Amino acid sequence: MTTYQEYQAKIAELQKQAELARRNEIAEAKERIASIMREHNLTLADLGPAVKSAKPVKTRAPVPMKYRDDATGQTWTGRGRAPKWLEGRNKEDFLIKQ
Repeated sequence: MTTYQEYQAKIAELQKQAELARRNEIAEAKERIASIMREHNLTLADLGPAVKSAKPVKTRAPVPMKYRDDATGQTWTGRGRAPKWLEGRNKEDFLIKQ
């Protein structure tokens, strides 16, 4: 019967072999890519947008303020939890009139 330590030793050896195989595969892939680029006289700049696959980040427009306390200048958009300065007060009294 095989012991736990023997299994762990086998696992460690297999991980080393897998890492070596991965390095060799990457090196071969890089060489194939370089060969194709040399054959067709291509540079990284020639690949252009094909290399970049990141999607553009969309920015959200800021939400306009809906309520303001004229005494302190504090504002609230009306979204999310109501602020402490508005507790116990009628929020319609602080509505910003456009």
